[in-house]
Amino acid sequence: MKVSFKLFFFRSFSCFSHFVLRLKQSKEEEIQIIIHHWIRTLNIRLGWIKDFDKFVVNYASTFFMFETFRSLSKLINTFSGHKGSVRSIDYSTFDDCQLICSGSDDKTVRVWDVNNNKQIQSFCGHSYIVNCVKFSQYHYHNNHQSVICSSSHDRTIRFWDFKHNQKLQIFNGHTDSVCGIQFSSFNGGRYLFSGSFDKTIRLWDVETSKSLHVFNGHKDC
Repeated sequence: MKVSFKLFFFRSFSCFSHFVLRLKQSKEEEIQIIIHHWIRTLNIRLGWIKDFDKFVVNYASTFFMFETFRSLSKLINTFSGHKGSVRSIDYSTFDDCQLICSGSDDKTVRVWDVNNNKQIQSFCGHSYIVNCVKFSQYHYHNNHQSVICSSSHDRTIRFWDFKHNQKLQIFNGHTDSVCGIQFSSFNGGRYLFSGSFDKTIRLWDVETSKSLHVFNGHKDC
């Protein structure tokens, strides 16, 4: 029974896809039509279709979402400059400028102006791969500084003022690669969380540059 079903499914897949593409009704109506169409053409009893119709609905939902995304999406621009894989990006606005920051295997942190499609800054302070980059809203709203935070395979977390091309704080404490960072959603982003291959999560106070707490418990990276 399982073998014949698999063979039938692959033989019928092209017909099914063609049928789906021609439907022009609402999402819910399209899914119901698909199910009823299969029931009618295959003459399968409803008792057996109970689990199979769930598969059809899941497939159809994914298919329609993908087609909608593809039809509405288009490439706006490509930013070139990194000489290694880009591991992380972040987006924000500063003084009405749309900016993207990026971290790469080439050990650099870069800032790009979305409005004029140009790289406006590059920092080379890390000695190893840059794993994660984030814009700091705390620096901007409290000190009107344009700052990026980055974490690296070199075990450090660094802050950069990309408006004045300055290196700011460096957080040391992790004993292995710092793979991820996240500013707090409370207190205006004053606190920073970092995750590392040393199996710990650390909580930092951005204002004082102090490590407030180390969370232990993970048994693997």
